[in-house]
Amino acid sequence: MTAFRYQAVQGSGAGVAGVVEAEDRRSALRLLAERGLFPSSLEPCSGTPKPTGTAESTAAAPSQPDSRFRIGSGIRGREITAFSREMSALLDAAIPIPQALEGIAAEESNPALKALVETIARDVRTGASFSAALARHPRHFGSLYASMVRVGEEAGVLPRVMNDLADLLEHDDEVRGEVVAAIAYPLFVLGFGMVTVAVLLTVVLPRLFSMLEEMLETLPLPTLVLLRVSGFLSHQWPWILAGLAAGGFGFRWFLKSPGGALEWDRTKLRVPVLGGLIRAAALSRFARTLGILVKSGVSLLPALKIVEATVGNRVVAGQIARVAEETRGGDSLAAPLRKLAIFPRSAVQMIAAGEESGQLADMLGKVAQIEERHLRARTKTLVSLLAPVLILLVGGVVGFMVIAILLPIFRLSHGIR
Repeated sequence: MTAFRYQAVQGSGAGVAGVVEAEDRRSALRLLAERGLFPSSLEPCSGTPKPTGTAESTAAAPSQPDSRFRIGSGIRGREITAFSREMSALLDAAIPIPQALEGIAAEESNPALKALVETIARDVRTGASFSAALARHPRHFGSLYASMVRVGEEAGVLPRVMNDLADLLEHDDEVRGEVVAAIAYPLFVLGFGMVTVAVLLTVVLPRLFSMLEEMLETLPLPTLVLLRVSGFLSHQWPWILAGLAAGGFGFRWFLKSPGGALEWDRTKLRVPVLGGLIRAAALSRFARTLGILVKSGVSLLPALKIVEATVGNRVVAGQIARVAEETRGGDSLAAPLRKLAIFPRSAVQMIAAGEESGQLADMLGKVAQIEERHLRARTKTLVSLLAPVLILLVGGVVGFMVIAILLPIFRLSHGIR
């Protein structure tokens, strides 16, 4: 246990000072909140003994990772999710926003996130609202995040809204992790095969073929083809790498242009199997995010505008913008969705039933679950097809190389006989 010296304000407005013992700063803030105290300062007492060699200190050590062993100094999405969950718990314990932010910052091991949270806490201390302070960092807290927090502040339900946000972010992390885990093996097979073939063509085969050319007047056709490819790669690899780098920069510039980004998103939707995956992911995010916003008290039109910027595909975002325009004219949500054929008919019927019964948020959540189920099923189908195809492709290339190497060796053995 650590002793913390605090200065706080009671509910009556009177000032009070004292010492509280807790495992860490966050626990101390929670204890003070339970006593009805609102701390203005909380510092560890000097000379506080720290336990050494005990089972408690050994068990607690892993929860405080040393930032020196951290790779990179950026802020990951999962860390924003953890921040949201911690803020939800602290606000639910009636801890004021500045103290909650300072408690999280004091325990944070990532220097970048620590500095970000401290900046937000400082902005709140100087009079900015929590949502406005978050909106100043759109790279980490997008329009969806800031808008939901603002609604929570205005409605006086910020702890519940933060809990909904944490649920949404955790769900996104879970779905993203499942997709990444599903495609990891095919990508590993493809990458390993490409590296193996590149090493053979540029390092091993040129030396072997130089020996074979000296020993044989004519080489078999597969060997000649492989020899030409190997010679080209081994001599031109700097230009090939430069061309790939230039192509990568050009493609990145193309994606940054509005027209190029829109065309790329449209092309992705046209790809067989993959297009269905992208559409299912965008629609599930649309339904889940819109459901959370409606549940939090955001009216339908502003909620659609927020969701438009979060679906991750400009073509689908354009369709949602048309839905918002139709809704502005007085239509229900289901009518433009049915007209534009964005969702399957069964999903639109569920949304219509939710509007009629006043349970739109719940129905949108169920639609999101259905689309996510489709996403998982299509991902499994894609992976089950992709892995064997990549193995056959890599095996075919390696097999051709083996045949091209063995044919001249067999011819040499015939000549020796």
